[in-house]
This record gives sequence, structure tokens and C-alpha cells, in this order.
Amino acid sequence: MGLGYVGLPLAVAFAEAGAEVVGVDLDQRKVAAISAGESYIEDVPSEALQAVRGRIEATTRYAHLARVDAIVVCVPTPLTRNREPELGPLLGAARGLRDVLQPGQLVVLESTSFPGTTREYLVPVLEESGLALGRGFNVAFSPERVDPGRTDYTLRTTPKVVGGMTKECGDRAQELYELVCDSVVRVSTPESAEMTKLLENIFRSVNIALVNELAILSDRMGIDIWEVIEAASTKPYGFMRFDPGPGMGGHCLPVDPFYLSWRAREFDMTTEFIELAGKVNGNMPHYCVERIERVLNDTAKPLKGTHIAILGVSYKPGVGDIRESPALKIIDLLRARGAEIGYHDPHVDALSSAELVSRELDELLDWAELAVIATAHPTVDHQVVLDRVPLVVDLRGETRKLGAAAVAYL
Repeated sequence: MGLGYVGLPLAVAFAEAGAEVVGVDLDQRKVAAISAGESYIEDVPSEALQAVRGRIEATTRYAHLARVDAIVVCVPTPLTRNREPELGPLLGAARGLRDVLQPGQLVVLESTSFPGTTREYLVPVLEESGLALGRGFNVAFSPERVDPGRTDYTLRTTPKVVGGMTKECGDRAQELYELVCDSVVRVSTPESAEMTKLLENIFRSVNIALVNELAILSDRMGIDIWEVIEAASTKPYGFMRFDPGPGMGGHCLPVDPFYLSWRAREFDMTTEFIELAGKVNGNMPHYCVERIERVLNDTAKPLKGTHIAILGVSYKPGVGDIRESPALKIIDLLRARGAEIGYHDPHVDALSSAELVSRELDELLDWAELAVIATAHPTVDHQVVLDRVPLVVDLRGETRKLGAAAVAYL
């Protein structure tokens, strides 16, 4: 249930393992694309989808789930405007499943959420079917660990954490995932599995915030933060490298920590590290724009009217995913201050929210007075950028290895 960045790769993996797969999504465009063998997810080549077309049935109808053995729920769990959990898609999927749930079926939730979601929100809705947990159906939580664009760790080679509502629930979920994963890690409860996913993402969020704050401080002190990080990375123990950047993006890091901080308030606790990290990382686009303004001021140029090329708008290199991408916020802030913006991204053809389309690199560099490296795609020749544009602000440290002394870094 849910055929996005998590659901479609999982569906293909099960089909490749020989299972007959029903994929349910309310987006008719996705259903039509899958039926035509056309993938819209970069991690799933169309050729791989076409190879298993006979074993994947895509539909918008929940009724088709009545004939399957196991249902994996992979729907979005976003935040509201007040940065609180939005469980609407999850509860909608649960109600749709409730109406067709059959005795003996296994239901696994993969959507990231706060501890207690499986037990307190999913199971009660499913039990409205008249079936009882454990006797009528089984439930487990197994957090997705999708990292778009990554090839060294795949669904097959990344250990899968599973927490069942009962031992039998866990046993059935483990058996299911052993079809597509080399290693399954059992934990005692769904809550432990839910917290595992949040710990993984909060760990990154807090450490990225730390190095971002140190980057701002180092800038004020006249210290090269990149040199500091390189030196600290030579320590063979007790240090893990994190690099500063324009902020966090994607479907996990900017969202998931706030699920736990919201839940913590029910236990009379404020998760100060989590919320401070979110604040620091959320403010990074503003700092980046300030850095750009200073570079222009140093050359007696105003921000208003300056032609600025944004290189890379996806949230990470090598993919076209723009969800929560800090580059989008930087574009909005620069335009609000009167800058003229163009962008180049080999993976993102257009930004409908900004009414912009990706321009050819040569044409964009001829037009630009300043270039901002917001996402360092490996297919973009950044040496050409340095050679063609008089002012460059590198928010990713990508050009340091090119020995570019005239570049302004984060």
C-alpha cells in the first residue's frame, strides 16, 4: 500500500523473489505508469519493472488486497504546518484495509512514525473489521531504510529491523522479509522498531546541526571549518565525520525527529536536542543567503538584480528528489530580495513551485554573475563553473579538491 520511494522498490523486490504482488496507490498516474512498465522512481529502472510486469498488479482499489497473504503499508507520514504528525494518509490506508481484511493476513507498517503508532493507531482500526489481533490477523512494524540513489547498500543487503505485536507476528514478518533481505534483526516490540528508525535519523540530524553551527562560528572566527573537519577525520577512533551544508532535505531527516518530539510531550518531556537541531538546520538557508550577500558586498554588487545560477536543487547528489530540499528555500529567499534566479540540475527538469525550468549549463553560466553550488551532482563539471563564473559560493565544499582559492565556502 503506497507505491512511492519505499513501496515501489519493495514491490519489485518481492516480484523478483517470485511473489505475486498487488500494488495499491490512490494516484492513478502511478498505477498507469506501473501497468505500462514505466518507472517513476530512480532506484527502479524501467527495465527492472518491465521484467516483473506479469507479477505486479497495480490498482487504486483496496478490494484487491482481500486475496493476498501479507500487506505492507508504505504511505507518507508528513508534518502539518505546525510541525506536528499528520497521520491522515496512514489512517486512511488503515480504514481502507479494515474493510477488506481477511482472517490470517499479516499487516506490516513501514511508514516512519512515533513509538506507539502501530499499537495505538493502526491495530484499533484494523480490529474494527471484527477480527482480533493475534487470532484473526498479525501485525508488525518494520521501518523502511531507503536511501535514494545509494548503490552500495540496497534493500537486499541492508539489515531489516522487525518488531511484532506478538512473537507469532514477528515470526511471520521475519519470514516475509527473508524473501528480499539477507539479514532480519528482531526486536521485542513495534515500539522498539519505531524508536530504532527515529534514533537513526535523529542521530544524523543532531550531528549535522552541530557541524552546521560550528561552521557558522568558524566563519565568524576566521577559521576554515573544512580544514578542521579534515584534520579531525584523521583520528581513527571516537570521531565520525559530518559535513556542513545548506540544510537537511529528503523524506526523513527534516520530518521524522519532530514525530518523536511531539510524542515526548505526552510524557511531560521536552526533547531539547531534537528541537534545537531542527532549529539550527532549518535556519541554514537563511545563513547561506547571508553568505551570498556578503560575497556580493565584497565586490560592491547588490543582491537585487544580480543573475544567480543555482547548481543542483535536489536534496542530495545523484537523485531528482526535491522533497524538503534546502535549495528551494534558498531560491525563494534570493528571489524575495530581488535576485534573478536560474538553475541547472540534470535530475530535475522543472520546479513548478518556483515556475522555473532547468537550463543548459553552458547557457546558464554565460548568463550568471554568481554561481551557488547547492547540490554537488557528480555529473556536473564544477571546474567549468569555476572557469566561467567570476563569483562562486560553494555550500558543499565540492570545489576544495580542485584547489579553488577564490571560492567562498559555507
